[in-house]
Amino acid sequence: MSSTGKGILLLAILGLLHAAYSAYEHLSLLKALDRPSRVPTDIVIESVLAFAVFLVGVSLSAPELKEISWASEMRYRKIDDVHSRLGFASFHHRGKKLFAKAPAE
Repeated sequence: MSSTGKGILLLAILGLLHAAYSAYEHLSLLKALDRPSRVPTDIVIESVLAFAVFLVGVSLSAPELKEISWASEMRYRKIDDVHSRLGFASFHHRGKKLFAKAPAE
């Protein structure tokens, strides 16, 4: 993880917290004055920009992706360790009840 990504994440979190605090203060002031209104556009823009910066920070601070393939998995395991997982096979099902012969009347 890069320190640049962590710094950008911190900046984005602070921006989101500031936008949330600003929205709370604005709405509480309007509620006290008994004038309900919407959140101002500048607070909405600030929160959207902070979220975009957050996405960039997450992208930069994410670890390198691992290869997902059978060959990469088998590098660390033996074929004896991998089995067909017979514990998941269920042979007790409704077939006996559904396809049983009807009793003679």
